[in-house]
Amino acid sequence: MHKQICLESSRLQLKELDSSSAAAVLAYYQQNSDFLAPWESARDEEFYTVSEQQNQLLRDSREMAEGRLFKVWIYEKGKPSIIGFIALNNIVRGSFQSCHVGYKLAGQSINQGLMTEGLEQVIRYAFTELHLHRIEANIMPHNVRSMRVVEKLHFYHEGVAQKYLRINGTWEDHVHMVLRNHALE
Repeated sequence: MHKQICLESSRLQLKELDSSSAAAVLAYYQQNSDFLAPWESARDEEFYTVSEQQNQLLRDSREMAEGRLFKVWIYEKGKPSIIGFIALNNIVRGSFQSCHVGYKLAGQSINQGLMTEGLEQVIRYAFTELHLHRIEANIMPHNVRSMRVVEKLHFYHEGVAQKYLRINGTWEDHVHMVLRNHALE
């Protein structure tokens, strides 16, 4: 059994969770379902159950053990509730050494620099511990807050993927933003 990951910043703890945290994850999604809806795939009723969140956390643990995912849930220090997560998805090794980043934050936690702070820690971990070369973020052009986060962290614009992801029932264009680990070049 591996040691669960916990990263810290001045205001945050970023923790890997296992299936025993399904109720806390479900509470996060239930409390933020309306806020998150414009930015993610449509969710069915099954998604909003403890058993489905347990299943998802088990899948996440398996993918992390296989090296295809790195995911941490965000907590403000001294507070018990989850306020979001950051995930490095689709980690590919070999000559690619790359991944996609995805993140979500609770509606009441936006515009405080918390996602920038948390993502900065995950980037540091990705480049120094996971030895990744590229982190790719795909963001809908009208998601101004998300674009601001990656721009503050020096991601650069690499293009636009048309009709890239189906979000809330509609195929949406996404701006392709990239951050490279220059230490590996």
